[in-house]
Parts: sequence; C-alpha cells; structure tokens
Amino acid sequence: MTPLTITTRNSPTGPVLRIIGELDFTTAPDLRELLATLTLEPGQLLVLDLTRMEFCDSSGISALIAARNHVQAARADIALAAVPADTLRVLRIIGLDQVFRLLPGTGS
Repeated sequence: MTPLTITTRNSPTGPVLRIIGELDFTTAPDLRELLATLTLEPGQLLVLDLTRMEFCDSSGISALIAARNHVQAARADIALAAVPADTLRVLRIIGLDQVFRLLPGTGS
C-alpha cells in the first residue's frame, strides 16, 4: 500500500492538486479535507493531476465527485489530468467520463 500524498501548486487558470499513491477508503478523507480548505474563484479551473495515482476504489471515486461538487458550488470548473487506465475504465463504465473534463498529463 502506497500512502497518499497530495501536493498543491497554482497555475494561471487555478490550483493543481497532484494525487500520488492510493486514493481509497482510508485516504479519500484526506482529499475531502484538503478540498474543504481550498478557496476557488468563479471561473477558475481545479485540475486533479492523477499521473502518479496508483489505485482508486469507490471511496476515491466518491472523493472525486465531492471535488466536483465543491468546485461547482464555487462556480468554478474541474478537470482530471492523466487519468490512469484502470481508473479511466471505471469512469467510463459509470458514465463519469461524461461528467469530468479529462486532460492529458500536466507535464510536471
């Protein structure tokens, strides 16, 4: 099991959260807690960079949905970058690929 690490950086369009490790039942609350502290301005784009996410279970998917809800409440937008193949497959099966904007890697 790889512990979850979330790093934050700012970009010209809004914050970028890099999710490293496993986003699962035990670590998804960490993402939710961080989101609660994140202030977004209307029109900003929150990018969740999943390049180094190793695993995502249903609790992780739920945390991604919570991120989307938080962003929408701020009248901002959200995108998932570099979604790993296994997670992308799940997003497609449950239709969330139509809900989230999907981007290639962020390059950093």
